[in-house]
Amino acid sequence: MKTHKHHDAHRLSFAGLLVSLGIIFGDIGTSPLYVIKAIFNKGIIEESLILGSLSCVFWTLTLQTTIKYVWITLNADNKGEGGILSLYSLVRKKAKWLIIPAIIGASTLLADGMITPAITISSAIEGLAIRHPQVPTVPIVVIIISLLFLIQRFGTSIVGRIFGPMMFIWFSTIGVLGALYIKHAPEVFYAINPYYAISTIINHPNALFLVGAIFLCTTGAEALYSDMGHCGKSNIRVSWIFVKLTLVLNYFGQGAWLLQHAGTQMGEKNPFYAIMPEGFVVYGIAIATMAAVIASQAMISGSFTLISEAVRLNIWPKVSIRYPSDQKGQLYVPSINLILYIGCMLIIAVFKESSNMEAAYGLAINLTFIMTTVLMCVFLARVHIPKIWIVVFAVFYFTIEFSFLAGNLVKLTHGGWLTLLLATTLFIAMFSWYGARKIKNSFVRFNDIRDYFPIISELSEDKSVPLFASHLVYLTSANNKHEIESKIIYSIINKKPKRADVYWLVHVDVMDNPHTQEFVVEQLIPKKLIRIDFKLGFREEQRISLLFRKVVEDMVEKGEIDITSNYETLKKHKIAGDFNFVVLEKMISKTHDLKWHEKIILEIYKILKRFSLSEEKGFGLDSSFVTLERVPLNIPNTKEVKLKRLH
Repeated sequence: MKTHKHHDAHRLSFAGLLVSLGIIFGDIGTSPLYVIKAIFNKGIIEESLILGSLSCVFWTLTLQTTIKYVWITLNADNKGEGGILSLYSLVRKKAKWLIIPAIIGASTLLADGMITPAITISSAIEGLAIRHPQVPTVPIVVIIISLLFLIQRFGTSIVGRIFGPMMFIWFSTIGVLGALYIKHAPEVFYAINPYYAISTIINHPNALFLVGAIFLCTTGAEALYSDMGHCGKSNIRVSWIFVKLTLVLNYFGQGAWLLQHAGTQMGEKNPFYAIMPEGFVVYGIAIATMAAVIASQAMISGSFTLISEAVRLNIWPKVSIRYPSDQKGQLYVPSINLILYIGCMLIIAVFKESSNMEAAYGLAINLTFIMTTVLMCVFLARVHIPKIWIVVFAVFYFTIEFSFLAGNLVKLTHGGWLTLLLATTLFIAMFSWYGARKIKNSFVRFNDIRDYFPIISELSEDKSVPLFASHLVYLTSANNKHEIESKIIYSIINKKPKRADVYWLVHVDVMDNPHTQEFVVEQLIPKKLIRIDFKLGFREEQRISLLFRKVVEDMVEKGEIDITSNYETLKKHKIAGDFNFVVLEKMISKTHDLKWHEKIILEIYKILKRFSLSEEKGFGLDSSFVTLERVPLNIPNTKEVKLKRLH
């Protein structure tokens, strides 16, 4: 039934096309605000460069966005969901090293989430300087961005409904404005010939800087793939035809203005506003600001989704994730909202104007593109595409994307350093969290649980041991139902013997499928030791307390278990027994036998742990029913101790 609903949501429809315009194309749709301005970079408008740069923009949109993302990458959907972590979930079983491109892609995408609101909203508001040069734009930008981040906690489902129609107005406006201006210099259509693009890249003295600026026209392509789950690939593909047409018309309209002004100084002029009729500029600024806010909102929502996936895949600390509305995919992550806001303010404080931000923009998302290409090559092999086509895909797109990277690295000293710094910080946090978990797991020892069946059965009946709880629940990481962590056995039998009527073992398996919600129950010792395996998709909230209660209710209904308390008074009145979760917090007590890089990873992990949710909150457990036990993973061996007895 769920699958049928899911399929309906993704079917080609007018509503789906509108949603695509509102959510998917915000970032790429606002690029005409700054791309042409960035290419000419306040310098002299060279006639030879106009057709060449327009040709580059046209073919970048065609090769990168249309062919790579809209045509090829959208096929790599994980039960309808997209994005770099969804793609990683599809291929992660192929090789362990794939976690590296996944983490680089995720961290650079988050860094992009910081700069998108800053550059798009600044570019829109700076249009005010055309009529009112004395108006300070930076405070206005700061106020708009602050309000945008402030409203996140209330959910954006209501605002979301008007995004589609508003972006339809935006695309129609830029398309019409561009088309009306093309008549002043129809020769801009020569730019469709790829000869002009190739010739400019080969012959222009500043070709690398130029390539870095041209790349800005496709920065939203990754966001287009990440948000596929909201409306499905068929709606994205059809609406992209309209979006690309309006973008090309606008770029070519700006090109016509450039041809008219060839040989003059560009200065502070923005061709985007220059092609507007004078009386329309104020409305143009209002529509551009609205589109910039929508583009920023899409990036912020995308960052929330990305972090919720990263938490489930254990590459980000467990953080509070809220669901402000019932709408599917609507979530709010307070910590990421704050990180993105601080990042945004930092970028505005350092660069102030959008023309300075252009240098910082592009580098991070360029790295995401390369990582997506790496993962896509593995995916294409997984779906048995002939090797020759995978090689062609890899060579072609690595050549394009590394050329763009060379262009973006030229801008490193002009501002790219800040984006790289933000992305590197996020990468270190993600890799350390993932690495520390691997190190800790290497110390976990498992025992065969069947060896302990007689002891557990007897302990459950042993009245000389005080009753710890009617139902004692442990979270286990053992994938095999016949295995158990030695620390759990130690907690039940050795540390302080814990008598319970029923012992429960709960295991959570994060599935590659995004929306799985399944479970398996195994009575290891009938009505004494029960194991529940939850199979949850990487986009599903891990509310273990609630899910566990649901399973127990289901078992009681089917007569598989009796949860009535064994205390005589409570039994007489048929009152259910108490449940107690024991959470074992695994700690590494000594580190001198670890490698130097493992020590660094664990030190960073300790810092991150302070900001993450506790184990019980992370699994959605009610803290009033939880007993927390700290257990050392690597207890020093007494053989290492040299002691001399005196008498």
